[in-house]
Amino acid sequence: MNWAQLLNTDTYDNKQEQAERPSYVIAADRITFSAPFRRLANKTQVHPLYDNDHLRHRLIHSEEVASVGRSIGMQVGVWLAEEKFIAPEDAHKVAGVVQAACLAHDVGNPPFGHSGEEAIGKWCSDKLRGDSPVLMGIAEDRWQEFEKFEGNAQGFRILTRLEMYRNQGGMRMPNAVLGAFMKYPMGAETSKRFKDKLAQPYVGAKKFGFFETERAYFTQAAQAMGLPEAQGPDGQSWWRRHPLVYLVEAADDICYNIVDLEDGYSAGDLSFKEVQGLLSAFANSPSSNQGGYSKFEEISYLRARAIGAAITACVDAFKANHAAILDGSFSDSLIGVSSRAKDFAKIEKLAREQLFKAPRKTRLEVKGRNVIRKVLDGLCPVYEELAQRNWQQDELPDYERQLINAVKLDLRDVVDAYTALHSLTDFVSGMTDRYAVQISDMLSG
Repeated sequence: MNWAQLLNTDTYDNKQEQAERPSYVIAADRITFSAPFRRLANKTQVHPLYDNDHLRHRLIHSEEVASVGRSIGMQVGVWLAEEKFIAPEDAHKVAGVVQAACLAHDVGNPPFGHSGEEAIGKWCSDKLRGDSPVLMGIAEDRWQEFEKFEGNAQGFRILTRLEMYRNQGGMRMPNAVLGAFMKYPMGAETSKRFKDKLAQPYVGAKKFGFFETERAYFTQAAQAMGLPEAQGPDGQSWWRRHPLVYLVEAADDICYNIVDLEDGYSAGDLSFKEVQGLLSAFANSPSSNQGGYSKFEEISYLRARAIGAAITACVDAFKANHAAILDGSFSDSLIGVSSRAKDFAKIEKLAREQLFKAPRKTRLEVKGRNVIRKVLDGLCPVYEELAQRNWQQDELPDYERQLINAVKLDLRDVVDAYTALHSLTDFVSGMTDRYAVQISDMLSG
């Protein structure tokens, strides 16, 4: 791969880029002002969204990831310019592309965090393997898209199809932003077969990054950026990761690991001593006297210092592994190969053992799964009636018409079972936690 191609900022509509407002700035603005981005304010990050206004939700998390990503991107961009991989004026482009991709990185996540993904996937699996008339006729090689429902692929669908210019490039992101966003540059069936075939598959094969409905959008962007292409076990194309994916991923890793500690202390799930110890080790020698700080202020200070240290470690890891990243052979995370890998491992261990098993979080996940299942069960009759009428919407029964109007269900693209299931998962994954509970209550009476 070469950086001249990798930083391609052409868009779906090939609009002429303006020097005073680069396309990556437009991309960040479009994401920031979009409805899916706003809805992140009422979607769970890790801790339940109640009782404590200090806790992060996904919107704040996304803004923080974008801030860290911009800092990493600027340092890497300056280094790339010094090493003459890019022109000096493109250092800001690296930072801007990473920032925009970071803003969008969670935009496709459903309500109730990762438990929401699992709930949608389990419901779809039960229906696909059952006798539901609405889903009969979906090709089996498409089942994996729904049985392992993936927020990353839903995010790419929002960026390239659903939001703004619907079915015409969506938000029309620059190619480099789409490349930096795409953690898993392959379809669902390719990813599944890679995992079945290889004990340690390529890091980009861990999940899938786009639905088949959006394959053409990514193919166009990948070819414009010169991402190495190969044939997967299913005969479909897949690509090596864009190098800037590793910066976006590092910014996300830094924020959710370090910030989860601060939120864990604020929520009362972790003790001051536990959090102070982990962050102090990360932050090296504090540069100011913390004697007059409250405990909360001290944790906040150490969190800021730890983020700074983690940024430096990830930038150094990118530099050290640049050749492997550029030839597509790197298959790790920057955190995982950084000088801070052991510190991050300690944080992840504490999170697994205490944060993710906290009673409040467990109750949220149980409730979330049941809420999502009730919503899916309640809306499915609309699609079953459509299936019986060969997808014609003009003769639906009164109740189904009322239900469509009550929740503003979008059926514009429904023409068969596959597009019907996408319509349903588009709607449910786009819900906020609060709205999902509201609709669940309405549907269950």
